[in-house]
Amino acid sequence: AAVTSCSSYPTMKLAILASLLAATSAFVPSPTGPSMGRSPSTLLRAEFKGAEAISGLTKDVETVFTVEDIAAAIPHRYPFALVDKVIEYEAGKRAVGVKSISNNEPQFTGHFPGKPIFPGVMQVEALAQLAGVVALKMDGVEEGSLFLFGGVDGVKWKKPVVPGDQLVMEVEIT
Repeated sequence: AAVTSCSSYPTMKLAILASLLAATSAFVPSPTGPSMGRSPSTLLRAEFKGAEAISGLTKDVETVFTVEDIAAAIPHRYPFALVDKVIEYEAGKRAVGVKSISNNEPQFTGHFPGKPIFPGVMQVEALAQLAGVVALKMDGVEEGSLFLFGGVDGVKWKKPVVPGDQLVMEVEIT
């Protein structure tokens, strides 16, 4: 997928390399409800690991830019601020960002009642906002500059993104 900006910024290529912890999505019809047709006994793990072990999976992941840092870089505000933190950053080149999907976000009242799915267009917008962080933090960019999204090609979704997921995104400027 490619994103181009107006003015003198370079062409952006966006790639969803890393996952959602539940993956990027496509609408896939399934039974209603959070269990998607599975009985509670099949949803339980074979071995209970506990919070400490599970938290250990991300113990080495550090936040490079907080939500406050992101708000200082791009103009988006609630309910349309779609990047919660940046966890990897190479100045002027690329970044990895995270959007935590919560059931109390306003789009879920209509998308879809009884089966909340994070809209694909909002996933693309989240990627564009992450690209905006990279572009607007480049040397020589004036404070208050705007990064505009120009387009995207060849986007495909594999699974629905639902509340409780984390959308992990990677953007690279080429």
